[in-house]
Amino acid sequence: MNRRDLLRNASALSLSTVAGRVWAAPKADARLLVVFLRGAYDAANVVIPTGSDFYYRVRPTLAVFKQDALALDGDWGLHPALRDTIMPLYAKGQAAFVPFAGTDDLTRSHFETQDTIELGQTTGASRDYNSGFMARLAAELSRVRPIAFTEQLPLIFRGSAEPVPNIAINGVGKPAIDDRQAALIAAMYKETPLANAVAEGFRVRNEVYQSISNHADQADRGATSPKGFELSARRIGRLMRDTFNLGFVDVGGWDTHVNQGGAKGYLADRLGELGRGIAGFAEEIGPGWSDTVVVVVSEFGRTFRENGSRGTDHGHGSTYWVLGGGIRGGRIAGPQVRADEAHLFQNRDWPVLTDYRSLLSGLLGRLYGLDQTALKRIFPGNDPANLALI
Repeated sequence: MNRRDLLRNASALSLSTVAGRVWAAPKADARLLVVFLRGAYDAANVVIPTGSDFYYRVRPTLAVFKQDALALDGDWGLHPALRDTIMPLYAKGQAAFVPFAGTDDLTRSHFETQDTIELGQTTGASRDYNSGFMARLAAELSRVRPIAFTEQLPLIFRGSAEPVPNIAINGVGKPAIDDRQAALIAAMYKETPLANAVAEGFRVRNEVYQSISNHADQADRGATSPKGFELSARRIGRLMRDTFNLGFVDVGGWDTHVNQGGAKGYLADRLGELGRGIAGFAEEIGPGWSDTVVVVVSEFGRTFRENGSRGTDHGHGSTYWVLGGGIRGGRIAGPQVRADEAHLFQNRDWPVLTDYRSLLSGLLGRLYGLDQTALKRIFPGNDPANLALI
């Protein structure tokens, strides 16, 4: 466990001023956007344990080399695809990462664990599918204006006392060149020295796309693609700047069983799109960014070791992102352990050291000034954890 980080967190719990900065008081109408990465993104290749020899040994083709990663502290680095988008927010203290976060749901099922997170209820108990945790949050707020940027009303907003509008932003991100166009291009290069290279390029592209999309289409549950999110994030920002203050969007494409890539490749491209979307959202919010919090979650992480298809499989612990103009960022938050074989969960995954409900409950309590009774209604049977993110 990173003792230095734990001590730093503990010392900050009672402070309202950190490094000379006075944090804003709770606001009932503060903005919150939850971004759900459906498909279980590979957190270990996003917030990278660059101090771990074990990481580099068990990811011979997927590891992001330390010299390519963006240094977050002495033990962790950020994927280079986020250099121009998320890293500047981190440097300004407006982004924090919580590794070893997640749920105690052990099914490793996309659908089961997505439902677990959206419902926010006690795992193992009888589920009420008409009571999502953001609907319960909305019931506790006095000036709430919720919206879901989804094709259908998501589970997370089910049970809201007032109708929650939703708007779809998906349908973007398929290959720019379809099969007919690919055949025409291949015919142009037929009987030229480039013929084999062109044909192989299209073959590999189609193989990777089909391998990912055939499986991920189910895991994504109709969520927008990262490219769709990138293109729509500024519109989301405008709507939340002017009209709405409680939002949810889901982004698919993270079920990377095959040819995931390291510093470059499929995952890197998706991260680039996600980062540009979040940065664009923040810019569009403008001065309101100081009263806005964005939380990025996924149903679970992925296996720490790469598989035989140069990808990763369903895992357990993940890394959550917390961003906003008024957060205490620029750090890795929450309890941590060494990224080595001895600390893997079931000898395969990140462990979960920070329960997602405890993390969100503590964050929402500080953001909105909610008391323990209200937080227990939002996340029943749970105790909030104060990671001093606000």
